[in-house]
Amino acid sequence: MGNEGLVEVVLPGIVAPEGLQVRRGTVPAAGRGQVVVAMEATGVSFAEQQMRRGRYYDQPPFPFVPGYDLVGTVVSAGEGVEEGLVGQRVAALVKVGGWASHVVVDAGDLVPVPEGLPAAEAETVVVNGITAWQMLHRTARVRAGQTVLVHGASGGVGSVLAQLARAAGATVIGTASARHHDALRELGVLPVDYRAGNVAERVRELAPGGLDAVFDHLGGRSVTDSWRLLAAGGTLVAYGSASTRDDNGSKQLPVLKILARTLVWNALPNGRRASFYNIWAGRALNKAAFRARLRADLTEVFAAVGRGEVVARIAARLPLDRAAEALRLAESGTVTGKIVLVP
Repeated sequence: MGNEGLVEVVLPGIVAPEGLQVRRGTVPAAGRGQVVVAMEATGVSFAEQQMRRGRYYDQPPFPFVPGYDLVGTVVSAGEGVEEGLVGQRVAALVKVGGWASHVVVDAGDLVPVPEGLPAAEAETVVVNGITAWQMLHRTARVRAGQTVLVHGASGGVGSVLAQLARAAGATVIGTASARHHDALRELGVLPVDYRAGNVAERVRELAPGGLDAVFDHLGGRSVTDSWRLLAAGGTLVAYGSASTRDDNGSKQLPVLKILARTLVWNALPNGRRASFYNIWAGRALNKAAFRARLRADLTEVFAAVGRGEVVARIAARLPLDRAAEALRLAESGTVTGKIVLVP
């Protein structure tokens, strides 16, 4: 695809997946401090599913090119960029713009991908891996011997989180539908069927002393249940509002409600903490520190994949011009692992 020019997928408005448009043009040039990355793998994450509905809390105005992250090779560099970057395989977290054959990225946002880690495998752990690592090690600071609950343990973030927590020596309880339970057991996770109801009761049976950390992407009522399951000194990390994905009305409100709850809970004198994780937090205040942290954390995740502690699961690989199909498949909830788009 190298010399054929630019191919990108455009989200024109609130449309069904089939409403995505494929646009062709000329390959962009890198400005000062920037590089052009030839995309080798980008992914479909929950963010794009929300953006398609106009429900992502800080998405840009339509039309735009979605694509939260990508892996590819640097093909050209602008002024002020080290020459040595050209030809390197890199990963980048971009929030939008990844669903394109060529993407302009600030050189400071690049993270090197280790030799021997294929692009599609690396892609599965960029946004999901950074999110999981930071929540586990920076927010909850989970240690060996602790017990944690991961909601949606077979999902994109959840499966990486469960595996990293196991690698850290924690006991992991994971909610998932019954068909994923055998796969979770193979990872050493204690599965709980969230469809069977009484999740809290079942978790209490498995962890009568309470939990040291709970990771909740559902929002809504689930956050309150999660808070009540914490042991003294435990941490609740909320990181989404998946339960309100199809709601109408304000897209900020579900998140603001969770934030308000965390403020109230943190004011209570019971030694438990609650926080709402946002992958972009701190970027506006100190870009250099944000980038250094992100690079360090993603490098740790890539190393964990290299050691076999995290298995990168690819659910499907589809070419960029079949992005509509990829999005439809991701939203069907019928696949395990990451849906990867390739040139």
